[in-house]
Amino acid sequence: MRLARIAHPGGVAFASVEGDGDDAQVLEIAEHPFGNPNFTGKRWPLADVRLLAPILPSKVIAVGRNYAKHAAEFGNEVPGAPMLFLKPSTTVIGPNAPIRRPSGVGRVDFEGELAVVIGQPVKNVPAARAASAILGYTVANDVSARELQKSDGQWGRAKGFDTFCPLGPWIETSLDASDLSLKASVDGELKQDGRTSDLVHKIPELVEFVSGVMTLLPGDIILTGTPEGVGPIEGGQSVSITIEGIGTLTNPVENV
Repeated sequence: MRLARIAHPGGVAFASVEGDGDDAQVLEIAEHPFGNPNFTGKRWPLADVRLLAPILPSKVIAVGRNYAKHAAEFGNEVPGAPMLFLKPSTTVIGPNAPIRRPSGVGRVDFEGELAVVIGQPVKNVPAARAASAILGYTVANDVSARELQKSDGQWGRAKGFDTFCPLGPWIETSLDASDLSLKASVDGELKQDGRTSDLVHKIPELVEFVSGVMTLLPGDIILTGTPEGVGPIEGGQSVSITIEGIGTLTNPVENV
């Protein structure tokens, strides 16, 4: 199932996306998408609604340096255990919403990532049962103010500006995410071309590790890391990230 969050003629709702291309439809879900969703019976052509961020998480937990070649491109070692940092919920935006690039922060980079969406409250879940905690997967862009990341020493400010976590276009619930193509392009030029099979710390291990630190709530996001090829973005450009089996997340960039 492809779970989306939409703005439709009557308001905002979760929905299931069915079909492709011009025939795609969205079916409104009552209340929330967790467990066995209930449908209201309302539906619209996908073209008649606006896709929003597919979930509003209580927290976004990101994993740094989780692709060896990305760590190497910045001269860093791969950590022995997952390196965690948090992005505020206010970083989250949806497809086609602008990434607002703050003035005076130096270089700002895109980072295409696979995002894990948690489906139920969990704490200390073992890797062998991690799949039961996962609602599905979506596409993410871990936007980063690179010079602040270096100067501050910790990453809260560099990763935490409003709009610095685009998510979308929807959550794919039926997916084996162990070996998917991940590509990122800027203005149509390919920049990143990796596979999730190259993750240093795999998804079940990440769920176990993170849930051993903090309780994960329905809708929480784990960003799994980015492959090599990240680079700067400027106002007027557009960033697109495509993950096999999910879709493409595109966001324009604005200078503010």
